Amino acid sequence: MELPFKVDLSKKVVAITGAGGVICGEFARVLAACGARVALLDINFDAAKSIADEIGENAVAIRCDCLDKQSIAAAKEEIGKHFGKVNFLINGAGGNNPRATCDNEVMDAQAESVRNFFRLEESGIRFVFDLNIMTAFLVTQVFAEDMVKTGGNIINVSSMNAFRPLTKIPAYSAAKAGISNLTQWLAVHFAPCGIRVNAIAPGFFVTNQNRALLFDQQGNPTARTEKILKATPMHRFGEISDLNGALLWLSDDGASGFVTGTVIPVDGGFSAYSGV
Repeated sequence: MELPFKVDLSKKVVAITGAGGVICGEFARVLAACGARVALLDINFDAAKSIADEIGENAVAIRCDCLDKQSIAAAKEEIGKHFGKVNFLINGAGGNNPRATCDNEVMDAQAESVRNFFRLEESGIRFVFDLNIMTAFLVTQVFAEDMVKTGGNIINVSSMNAFRPLTKIPAYSAAKAGISNLTQWLAVHFAPCGIRVNAIAPGFFVTNQNRALLFDQQGNPTARTEKILKATPMHRFGEISDLNGALLWLSDDGASGFVTGTVIPVDGGFSAYSGV
């Protein structure tokens, strides 16, 4: 793995939720390469452990249900046994759910047997909000308590959906907008304690969660992919490595010590393009 630049994170103990996924798994690798001790938290323990084993002694995988405060507290205790107190948190747990996803981009009153807005399931909407908003809220409650006394750094994972809601996924769009707003709220609330809170908002990256939306079973681009790339001035999907520069900058107290309450898009210009 080649880093765009390297910072000294040898004094950082990092907890990363959703660390078994593509994006946060890469974050774990990058931070560990800069000397941080990294705890990979995920309800999918096997996925997190695979990445932790790859990293080596600076990493530990911990099964954690980020919707269960007792599970989060147990993870915090386990991290303490391995590395000491956490002073750097990345809230990466999140995602969408088919029960909260429309079949069509816009309402067609004549279409039958499709999942339209009126057929979205309440349980699916609640699940998506919990998976994104409540996980960040609960995990921050548990881990920031120690940071209040010593200072710390929190990075949330937002999304392009927070800037411009995407069709078909109303719950996920609203939830990620909530993450950006929560980031700003936490930044103000914790500023007197020396805790910085920022967010990275990835544009379109191919991950395990969205691969089926972007490519068909033969690996060909879907119509949605064509629309995305047409609306992205750089005309490509992001590579996971494209996020590393923003991550390292926000991770380094010397480089971004006066930066808090920001939501940084890494999107190839998608959020800036009006279509004309």
